[in-house]
Amino acid sequence: MSPDSLSAFFIRLSGGNSAVGLLLQLFLVVLAVVVANYLLRRALHTLEGKTRQTASPWDFALVSAARKPFSVLAWIVGLSFALRIIESEADATIFELVPPARTIGVIACLTWFLLRFIANVQDGIIEQRAARGESVDRTTVDAIGKLLRLSVLITAILVTLQSLGFSISGVLAFGGIGGIAVGFAARDLLANFFGGLMVYLDRPFEVGDWIRSPDKDIEGTVEEIGWRLTRVRTFDKRPLYVPNSVFTQISVENPSRMTNRRIFETVGVRYDDIDRVAAIVEDIRAMLRAHPDIDQAQTLIVNFTKFNDSSLDILVYTFTRTIVWVEFHAVKQDVMLKIAAIIQRHGAQVAFPTRTLHVPERVPVEMLGESTAAGRA
Repeated sequence: MSPDSLSAFFIRLSGGNSAVGLLLQLFLVVLAVVVANYLLRRALHTLEGKTRQTASPWDFALVSAARKPFSVLAWIVGLSFALRIIESEADATIFELVPPARTIGVIACLTWFLLRFIANVQDGIIEQRAARGESVDRTTVDAIGKLLRLSVLITAILVTLQSLGFSISGVLAFGGIGGIAVGFAARDLLANFFGGLMVYLDRPFEVGDWIRSPDKDIEGTVEEIGWRLTRVRTFDKRPLYVPNSVFTQISVENPSRMTNRRIFETVGVRYDDIDRVAAIVEDIRAMLRAHPDIDQAQTLIVNFTKFNDSSLDILVYTFTRTIVWVEFHAVKQDVMLKIAAIIQRHGAQVAFPTRTLHVPERVPVEMLGESTAAGRA
């Protein structure tokens, strides 16, 4: 049924009063939209509850993404139909904007739905793998999600322009000609964009990694890798925002990917215990080889290395199995206490800085004390 015949029907129903017929039409259209919107929301809410219990993240992501956009879409379609009814009764140029506005609204709702769907799938994949105890590469998932969202936005813009009567080829040609000017104007923005792209491709670090740079004052845990900035949370809990172009110019150290942590200490004993040094060294080496938290596949060195000013220095060089900072210090503490116990068991002592004054035998001690007192006087 066309709008004109529908309008004539309601006019006859209202007894020939066109104003009452128009109001009746609008009332019924709005009522139909409200009822349809309510039923749609209820149906999607019920489906969302059922799909939440399924193993696949796709169905829940689809239904959850459709709830709000489809509700808005129902209002757009209903209101545009109502405006067509008013347009048939009134002659105004403003109603010429209704078709393009409806087109833009429909494209916007579909774009909104796709963006929500991509985000829901991204979160669903991460949550599903985390629940299974599987490793999750958040950086790759985030990068793919951003690329898909960017592709949806660009496609939506081009479709909107085409629907409004603009030539896509002309727009693309303008973009090619203006690309040089835009490149000069947004040089830093493009540098950060390609810097972020290189981070995604080269993978020097991921979200959750602890990074630091010997070239810049950058150290902390990576929280987010954006297209322009990377957010690093420092160890004093302050956010540090680093432009991505910086990572193409500096060296980045990623301690999160270390295989072991190193214990590198020098233990000094007294010169009076020089006859016990060899036995102490052997016992420390045996203790480290039997220690369950020391990685025996890595380099292990325990040797007497230096006659120092106040001590005989023993080098202890080994690696722990754990790379966790807190656990490493617990293992290191245990090793150091066992080394102290070995030294004590051999009747030796850990050296501390001392200085010995040798006085010639011909100089009486009393004379030395008198000369010192005279000097002070």
